[in-house]
Amino acid sequence: MMKMFKNTKKLIATLLAAMLCLPFSCAEHQPQGHDHENESHSEAEHRELVQLPDSVLAEFGIAVDTAGPGIVRQHRDLTGEIVIDPDRLAHIIPRFPGIVKSVRKKIGDRVRAGETLAVIESNESLSPYEVTSLIDGTVIEMHLTKGEAVNDNSHDIMVADLSYVWADLSVYQKDLEHLAVGQKATLSIGGNIPDFIGRIAYISPTLSEVKRTATARVIVANPQGHWRPGLFINAEVITAAAEVPLAIPITALESFENQTVVFVKTGDGFTPQSVKIGRENHTTVEILAGLEKGERYVSKGGFTLKAELEKNAFGDGHGH
Repeated sequence: MMKMFKNTKKLIATLLAAMLCLPFSCAEHQPQGHDHENESHSEAEHRELVQLPDSVLAEFGIAVDTAGPGIVRQHRDLTGEIVIDPDRLAHIIPRFPGIVKSVRKKIGDRVRAGETLAVIESNESLSPYEVTSLIDGTVIEMHLTKGEAVNDNSHDIMVADLSYVWADLSVYQKDLEHLAVGQKATLSIGGNIPDFIGRIAYISPTLSEVKRTATARVIVANPQGHWRPGLFINAEVITAAAEVPLAIPITALESFENQTVVFVKTGDGFTPQSVKIGRENHTTVEILAGLEKGERYVSKGGFTLKAELEKNAFGDGHGH
């Protein structure tokens, strides 16, 4: 009986010793787990750093700029058409009724003021007289045929000076309050024709009863004749311009992990940095937070860096 009691005491002592050792054993194991956590955090940071050689940056058109102040312009997009300036248009009417003896010019011909357009034999004097251009310009209408009888009130010939034309833009009610004479307007007709930059010279005081639009007019210099009357045009009118502490090209923005980011130069690589944006247009955006003045950032080509990050995220799995 005494032997059994001694054995029981030894068993209890052993169990107590084992229980006392458990916390120390866990405490000794804890630092190892903490190191693994730091390792994972470091690896996550590394995965968000993109390092590419300069040759690759140049090949993919990746541009780096310095963050700083800028101007964000607000605009309205309008459409319209090119029309003839009526003050540069001449309706040429025969002075006397008669018979057309000859037609010297055709539609599209350039003429000078005083140049002969046609010859008509007068019914009264039976003598020929010349019909001449009143202005320098282009023949845009010619309704005379040799041998045709004409009278002295027929509008048979039109000559237009197309060196300047009007761009008449349609303005809907919602846009009217934003427009004003003098605002800068960029006109485009597509193709290889360069855009024309001018200013609004006139806004109609009334709206069209048919279209329910007002007309904003830009006078267009047309020395090459590219801006032909009747052409459909697009216009961008600058309605406001704000100087902001920090503005970057809209091409610098990328979407990454459900955030709007800018790739910022950090050491020997680039890191995506979340930003808060303010006013913007189709070329420039104001940055309210997330980027500091003087920081170097990717202004163009950030998509390549994002693709590299996403590739690393899929390819850098652990085998732990």
